[in-house]
Amino acid sequence: MESKYQPIAVKTPDGLSIAAQGWGNPAGPEILFIHGLMQSHLSWARQVESELAREFRMVTYDLRGHGDSDKPLAPERYRNGKAWADELAAVIGAAGFQRPVLVGWSYAGRVVADYLAAYGSAGIAGINFVNARTNSDPRFAGAFSSRHLVDLVADDLATRMAATRTFLHACFSRQPNQDEFETMLAFNMMVPREVRLALSGREFDGDSLLRRLALPVLVTFGIEDKILTLEGARHAAAVTPGARLSLYDGIGHAPFWEDTPRFNKELAEFVRTASSARPR
Repeated sequence: MESKYQPIAVKTPDGLSIAAQGWGNPAGPEILFIHGLMQSHLSWARQVESELAREFRMVTYDLRGHGDSDKPLAPERYRNGKAWADELAAVIGAAGFQRPVLVGWSYAGRVVADYLAAYGSAGIAGINFVNARTNSDPRFAGAFSSRHLVDLVADDLATRMAATRTFLHACFSRQPNQDEFETMLAFNMMVPREVRLALSGREFDGDSLLRRLALPVLVTFGIEDKILTLEGARHAAAVTPGARLSLYDGIGHAPFWEDTPRFNKELAEFVRTASSARPR
């Protein structure tokens, strides 16, 4: 089904304008989607424009430095975990969410960790980590991350563009069609080199935060991922009390795109359970 978004105006405490979008049933259980490195809110088209819109209130947004959000070039605007936490909190506040489920893909694992460090988990109903990085341990970086990330921040445009194409192909086991790929390449190339560079060196370890969680957590992972390793997903699920690990055979870094029917079904079931659970 087609779904038209309602724009949501967001201003962060450090003065950035963040582009956010509201979708679906205004009275439904709340889902907040957070995209990955060099992506945009358009990454979630197969969720917000699906049957999920009949039941759930969904919000997407472009991270700082991405999509239609502000893109300051100073590296310090991206190295401060509290700024990322405040940005996510500002989106939650502007959306009027009460207890959303956070769905964090890839780099968004770091953003969720930043939020938990600054605000705790009392204001959220659950977390779905989707092929997400929750720890900077080198063991959890896949073949592409280990070999090619340097070219994504190269000085010359031709090298960055070629690396971005390679990166995008590496994100999928089941590849997008040409039109879809061109759209993805367009919004990946909207992220300036300076932003890519600032994001590439942000180390973190979310284990202590995950061990203290007392809310539903679903760890979703496509086992053919070339960006991150299955070991990292198993680790996140193991350190998080009560977390459920859902593995996708034959799927790469983007299970929400590559196997949309299964992903949307599992997400709906998870959100229903998490949203109805009494806060602990």
